[in-house]
Amino acid sequence: MSLVIVPTPIGNLDDITFRAVQELKSADLVACEDTRVTRKLASRYGVTAPLTAYHEHNERTAAPRLLKRLLDGDTIALVSDAGTPLVSDPGYRLVKAAIDAGIDVIALPGPSAVITALSVSGLPVHAFSFLGYPPRKPGKLRNFLLKHASFDGTLIFFEAPRRVASLLSVAADVFGDVPGSLCREMTKLHEEVRRGPLSLLVASCRDNPPIGECTVLIAPHATGSFPASSEVSSVQGPSL
Repeated sequence: MSLVIVPTPIGNLDDITFRAVQELKSADLVACEDTRVTRKLASRYGVTAPLTAYHEHNERTAAPRLLKRLLDGDTIALVSDAGTPLVSDPGYRLVKAAIDAGIDVIALPGPSAVITALSVSGLPVHAFSFLGYPPRKPGKLRNFLLKHASFDGTLIFFEAPRRVASLLSVAADVFGDVPGSLCREMTKLHEEVRRGPLSLLVASCRDNPPIGECTVLIAPHATGSFPASSEVSSVQGPSL
């Protein structure tokens, strides 16, 4: 009887661990965001455990049902579509309920777009804060960023590609023209990392709009501004 949190690849299916495959194979049930997405992974690695949907739209009703299965003695593997469950993905309600009920909750290490992007950003790593998806409206976004303006570390966000330029533009007004990084489609075929001052990252996004899943990183305000002659560097990932 245990709830096992199993990270899954954020793009390249080869990035799953042996232990993750073993836990998925031995689980009585796999709770996943989208059964269609997880079924592809399960097929790739010979996982035959039944799948059940557990996502943001049914979490309130699904969590009690899954908790009952755990209390009846089942082992459930919790996965998201990509990366580590609970990190801007469903799962907190079930994990909290399991802990409160005295059920063992086991976490496996594994892929995370947050850490992957931070490691290649070229920005300070002594401290960082992951803030998930920021507010969409400019006014709320500005106030949100102002609350974190004094943080002495790198700020990390997830953002939809069509809103990345807006996020970077408002951030430049709040923090100044500090270094930033835009990482998109990490570990995937079209992986790309753009690095440079926020103003030029904004221009880069407008001239060449990003496509796919994006992680935005912004250096601490104390880092200072780039020289005016700075350019955005863009690195394309290797073909998979």
